[in-house]
Amino acid sequence: MAAPVVMPALGMAQETGTLVRWLRQPGEAVEKGEPLMEVETDKAVVEVEAPASGRLGTPLVGEGETVPVGQVIAHILGPDEADPGGRPGPISTSSPEPPATPPPDALRAPGGGDDRRPGSPARLSVPASPKARRLAAERGIDLSTVRGSGPEGAVLATDLPQVGAPAATPATMSRIWRLMAERTTASWTSAPHFFLVREVDAGRLVEWRAALRREGLGATYTDLLVLAVAGALRRHPGMNATWDGAPVLRPEVNLAVAVETEEGLVAPVIHRADRLSPAEVVEVRRALVERARAGRLRPGDLEGGTFTLSNLGMYGVDAFNAVLNERQAGILAVGRIADAVVAIEGRPVVRPRAVLTLSCDHRLTDGARAARFLDDLAALIEEPLGLFTSTSPDRGGSEEG
Repeated sequence: MAAPVVMPALGMAQETGTLVRWLRQPGEAVEKGEPLMEVETDKAVVEVEAPASGRLGTPLVGEGETVPVGQVIAHILGPDEADPGGRPGPISTSSPEPPATPPPDALRAPGGGDDRRPGSPARLSVPASPKARRLAAERGIDLSTVRGSGPEGAVLATDLPQVGAPAATPATMSRIWRLMAERTTASWTSAPHFFLVREVDAGRLVEWRAALRREGLGATYTDLLVLAVAGALRRHPGMNATWDGAPVLRPEVNLAVAVETEEGLVAPVIHRADRLSPAEVVEVRRALVERARAGRLRPGDLEGGTFTLSNLGMYGVDAFNAVLNERQAGILAVGRIADAVVAIEGRPVVRPRAVLTLSCDHRLTDGARAARFLDDLAALIEEPLGLFTSTSPDRGGSEEG
């Protein structure tokens, strides 16, 4: 029996979804769990997997259309199973429909036996970002001939030769950028922001990173900051909250980490970050960054975030204010680690320092509560051993109400 493909719900409050692109053509074989389509959420564009194995029937929804969550948009057909019907014509808007009966020679690349038609299994097997696929289709470029510089050799837009149609302008080329603009505008105009700034001694953080690297663990400062922020959130559950018309304390510390991609900023989520070891954080964060930059984030990668970390220290930024992720209580902005002269016991000493800027939603916290959270976070950065000497969450007391 044909298995229905429905528009998935990728967020708690999602009522509709936009089909960005089909990754398979009608009649093409697909395995359960393989990427089948790209769907736009309120956070990013994500790949959605096939719910069953078989071949894709004629789609009922075209690319770019927005339909209600749960609506059937295609079927996965079994062997010799009749297509229940759909819309005629091609499903791709970025390349012309191939001839109904192409000549045999047109199915093969010169000197080889691969099928290189747009949308064929051979073409789709080439790892590439969504932007690179779209531009390659517009310019008539065979992705299999391009050497990729992305994660696992994925082809990025910057790898494509500048031939054919010119690249689109930022206003039209990036759905992720548009979503980011809409999301930050909604947050800035709805959440009453306030900001706290704290300078910390990063000497012990630098030593911890060096020690982990000597042990063979390629930890970054962002990885260590994830551990410190998650530990502080565990101690201050009032900061691990979201606004759903009223404050809602979240039982799990799901830390979103801002990641730059070629199409804009996304914030995939490290779930239960306070329960992970340094090695687990390194592994999970690295995998999320690779998927984000290759345009292969999964629906679960963007769900459930309760707080966000944004580190721009690698770009030489001293300090900055970050806009809250919509509905979250806070976002921590971290600048670079740089040597500075400070007074210690009345003597000038050169120490590595960093500036932390905490953005908060005043509906979910106030200055005193946020200051206590920031104070504990600073203590964990200045002495990371504190992460391993007190592991039980503090859910009580008057501090967090």
